[in-house]
Amino acid sequence: MKAMVLRAPRTPLVLTDLPDLVPGPGQVRLKVAACGVCRTDLHVYDGELPNPNSPIIPGHEIVGRIDALGPGVVGLEIGQRVGVPWLGHTCGVCPYCAGSRENLCDDPLFTGYTRDGGFATAAVADARFALPLGEAGDDVTLAPLLCAGLIGWRALVMAGEAKTLGIYGFGAAGHIVAQAAVWQGRRVYAFTRPGDAKGQAFARGLGSTWAGGSDEAPPEPLDAAIIFAAVGDLVPLALRAVRKGGTVVCAGIHMSDIPSFPYRILWEERRLLSVANLTRRDGVDFLMAAPKMGLRISTVTYPLADANQALADLRAGAFEGAAVLLP
Repeated sequence: MKAMVLRAPRTPLVLTDLPDLVPGPGQVRLKVAACGVCRTDLHVYDGELPNPNSPIIPGHEIVGRIDALGPGVVGLEIGQRVGVPWLGHTCGVCPYCAGSRENLCDDPLFTGYTRDGGFATAAVADARFALPLGEAGDDVTLAPLLCAGLIGWRALVMAGEAKTLGIYGFGAAGHIVAQAAVWQGRRVYAFTRPGDAKGQAFARGLGSTWAGGSDEAPPEPLDAAIIFAAVGDLVPLALRAVRKGGTVVCAGIHMSDIPSFPYRILWEERRLLSVANLTRRDGVDFLMAAPKMGLRISTVTYPLADANQALADLRAGAFEGAAVLLP
């Protein structure tokens, strides 16, 4: 097999020939058809997340077909198309797992971070976390749903019944969640980098009621806001934008430091929450609902060997939507 390997943080990924993988007990091996490139991959690359495996094969938005089953696997079969998300393994016995909050597991493994991921021609996954995808839809547009879609969906649920919803950062997750919110009958207010007229037009084209820079106030108070951009300075801005009793959800795994802000903008029962990982139930719920939403997933594809360029373009905001690697 071939893989793009990150040998140390902030060093280019290296195309490497590796021995063929053999799935262990409870595992499946899949031939990778597509793997999304996520903002979290940049955090892994930059060394911003603690205690990664090193070296590591990044990538946690994997779409592929099972070509080998490890001992004890039931419910999956050779040739089946599955998706492998960020949360790749949980202990199943800690209080969080026992309490249906496996996203907070005390001893988890994460795809492309603490276990090898999908920037490769093949991958091994815990069969419990290989989500059946069915045959509808193509591999490229399904890949971003495995993190940008799933984490965004969890953030949308945590935003509650908000009718006016702000989205700060209109990349892979933002453009999927905006469409899901519009499908649910919400009014979406999209916040992009100041001066990003192209991004704002993109947001309006996907059904947003309004789009402007993150330095602008929305035309009406928001019931809730979701922050996808990894910029702590946006937290006070979002708190000022939501009405009394409103909710601000920080949806990234990493964010720059949040600056000091006056208690007054948190007062009146505004809530500030974070999203951590996902559960398999999130995956089932979203993947069942997604085909009904009429999602238009904007993607740009790269050959596997061009993973470094895909990461650089993601960092630079060189495309709208999501990047996807093709082995």
